Amino acid sequence: MFGRPRARATVLPFMILLIAAPALQAQMEAPPAEPLAEWGPISINMEEIEYPFPVDYLNLRLYGEDVRVAYMDVAPTGSPNGRTVVLLHGGSYYSLYWGPQIEALTEAGFRVIAKDRIGWGKSSKAILPYSWNLHASNTAALLDHLGVEEAAVVGHSMGGIEATRFAYLYPDRATHLVMVNPVGLTDNRPGRGFQPASMEVNVEPDLQAAYESDVATDLRRYVEWKPDFLEHLRIRHGVRLSGEWPRLALARQLSGNLRGIDSMVTDWPHIGTKAMMLGGEEDGENFPDNMRRAAETLQNAELVLFPGIGHNPHEEDPELTNAELIRFLSSDPNSPASQDWREGGDGQ
Repeated sequence: MFGRPRARATVLPFMILLIAAPALQAQMEAPPAEPLAEWGPISINMEEIEYPFPVDYLNLRLYGEDVRVAYMDVAPTGSPNGRTVVLLHGGSYYSLYWGPQIEALTEAGFRVIAKDRIGWGKSSKAILPYSWNLHASNTAALLDHLGVEEAAVVGHSMGGIEATRFAYLYPDRATHLVMVNPVGLTDNRPGRGFQPASMEVNVEPDLQAAYESDVATDLRRYVEWKPDFLEHLRIRHGVRLSGEWPRLALARQLSGNLRGIDSMVTDWPHIGTKAMMLGGEEDGENFPDNMRRAAETLQNAELVLFPGIGHNPHEEDPELTNAELIRFLSSDPNSPASQDWREGGDGQ
C-alpha cells in the first residue's frame, strides 16, 4: 500500500546550527545584526542542506523545459491507517521545515509526502510561467507518480494557496484541506494594475540590506524568536552568495508574487472538501477576522487559532500544531467539520 520501503533518516532537532558556537545559541534572543562570518555560499538547489528524511525527485517537462520536483515520501512508523498527507511549504521556505510534523504524523500512522515547489528548495529553479494551477497540477502529477489516488493537503502561508487550488481543481483527490496561517486571505487584485516581469535581476545584491530585510520579515513572523530559526537566515544569505544567484533571483521574480495575479478567495465557495483554518493568531491586525471569514465562506470548515503564536505555528509550537493536525486529519472526511471554533482570548 505504501510503496517501496523507505530508509528512515536519524531525525535530529529540525534546525541545527553547525556554524554558531553553542554559547552564542544559548544567549541569542534575536538574530545577529549581520550575517555570521562562518556563513558561506549555498547552492541554489540546496544540495548541501540535509533534509530530515531521504529526498527523491520527479522529472517533468513543463513549457518545454526539463525540471524536477524534490520530495520526501515517508512511510508510517506507527500502525498504518491507510491515509496520506501532502505538506506544502510557504513562500520563502522549503519542505525541510516540516520535519517535526512528518515525524508526528508518521508515528500516528499516516504516510507523509512533503514537496518542494518548483522554484524553491531542492526543486528546479525553472524559468517559466508560474501559476497556482501549475503548482497544483505538479502535486497531482506527484501523487500519480507515487500511485496515490487521494490525500489530505496541508499548506502553510503561500502553500495554503497551493493547497486550496489543489482542492478546487481536484476535489475527488482531496480528503481534507488545511490552511496554516495562509496568505491571500483577501483579494487584493482590484485596482492594482498589472506589471509584467522585468526579467532583469540584481546580480550583485546588497547582502547586508538583504539580510536586514530577511531579519525584519522573520521577526514579524515569530512572536518568540528562537536560535533554531537562524538556519533560515543562513540559507537565504548563502544562496545569494552562489554563482547561480541570478537564475534563482529570476525564478523568484516569476514565482514570488502570484497573489497579485490570482486569488484563492474566489475558490472557497466552490470547495466542499472538509477544511480547517489553523494558525497562530498573532499574524497581523486583521488576521483572526480574515481567518474567520474564510472558514465561513468554505462549505465545510472549522477554525482553530492559537493565542500568543505567530505566522509559523508549526515551528513556534510544533506539539500543539501536530496535535490539531492529527485530530483533524484522523476525522471522517465525509463528516461535518467541528463548529466548536476555538479562537484566542475568550474563545479558548
